[in-house]
Amino acid sequence: MNIILLGPPGAGKGTQAGNLVRKREMLQLSTGDMLRAARTSGTEMGQRVADVMDRGELVTDEIVIGLIDEALDGEKAAGGVIFDGFPRTLAQADALAELLAAKGHTLDAVVELRVNDEALVARITGRYSCGDCGAVYHDSTHPTKVAGVCDHCGSTNLKRRADDNEDSLRQRLMEYYKKTSPLVGYYHAKGQLRVVDGLAPMADVEAAIDAALSR
Repeated sequence: MNIILLGPPGAGKGTQAGNLVRKREMLQLSTGDMLRAARTSGTEMGQRVADVMDRGELVTDEIVIGLIDEALDGEKAAGGVIFDGFPRTLAQADALAELLAAKGHTLDAVVELRVNDEALVARITGRYSCGDCGAVYHDSTHPTKVAGVCDHCGSTNLKRRADDNEDSLRQRLMEYYKKTSPLVGYYHAKGQLRVVDGLAPMADVEAAIDAALSR
């Protein structure tokens, strides 16, 4: 099964992709992870990625599709693929459809994690994590038991992401809606869209995705 996870920053795509990798042995293809891995791979494609990024330019759709092409040929893709962070535009969606068709693959479902912007802002701006073990907390919904101390490892190295502030998040949301939200209509018209409440408790979101993929 090959699927796309759609949703704005902070909707929980990474968390839910991790659940699918664990339960269904799928391969998560995150654009950012692929670019970082390619940059240090020493391959011809990796050198192209490094050259573009070193110049401070945006990586082209052609390069990203090339990386996805390579990943689809690997053994890890046998259990199906989760596209996380790609496609972001209609042009990328068309390019992905062409690539899958050329390889004899299908896109089985597109799961949109739908959110309310105001609730999402509250969720993200209250978020912080342990810099040592990675445990994630929230000011109101999941604070540490002892203020300033990680519940899991006892570290006091608690951090907030620099872009987890309201102004930055609203800018990222606007960018998402401008470029990526047209994909919702695109995949709805193809009959592939499944909508899930992205702000429900994580276990409920996980169950809803399982149900959507079983349809």
